[in-house]
Amino acid sequence: MRSALGRRAKKLRICGIRTVWDPVGDGEFFCPGCGGDRNYHRLTGRRRFAVLGVPMLARGTVGPVVECAACRNRFGTDALDHPTTTRLSTMLRDAVHAVALGVLVAGGTTSRPVLEAATATVRGAGFDDCTEEQLRTVVEVLAADTGHGSDPAAEACGAALAIELHEVLEPLAPHLAPAGREAVLLQGARIALADGPYGPAEREVLTIVGGALQLRAEDTARLLAEAARTPS
Repeated sequence: MRSALGRRAKKLRICGIRTVWDPVGDGEFFCPGCGGDRNYHRLTGRRRFAVLGVPMLARGTVGPVVECAACRNRFGTDALDHPTTTRLSTMLRDAVHAVALGVLVAGGTTSRPVLEAATATVRGAGFDDCTEEQLRTVVEVLAADTGHGSDPAAEACGAALAIELHEVLEPLAPHLAPAGREAVLLQGARIALADGPYGPAEREVLTIVGGALQLRAEDTARLLAEAARTPS
């Protein structure tokens, strides 16, 4: 039995299929194997029938694949679809900023508690140098874009901001757990509630936010109702 296995192993060493990998690019990605941001090499492979380790006949191509420079594990190129930790943090920061602006445009900046809540939320997301005056100025510019579409929510927050909310939130949503998406919506809700119940325009904007975050309409309505019942 052992001799038969030995002969088979020897035969496999004499001839077989060998893949020659060629680097075609590199970059940084979130490595599923390491669980963190790592450098990667993008590889394409050429399959060759080899005799005594020497490539002889072409047997097609394989790949491309992504090889982690740290752990050397290889993954499909769909691994590059997941943002790096650094990129994800930036996306989340920008999302909170956009939501805060949306609520401010809808409700105005005359309420000091709302403006204070928005500023604190934006700072907490990573814009450490954000001030109330900066937010007020940006909101005034956005409010000038009144929007004239048939969607009342787009008219409420301005056509440009309605588009921005979708552009900023939709790419982020697939990479957040449900609790994370809900947390972004609730941050906007707390800003709107800082001076009392939601205004119609604020509720419309928060509904846009929930949809862009891939939350079901009923879940968005439930979360907004729960936030309104929770003491600040």
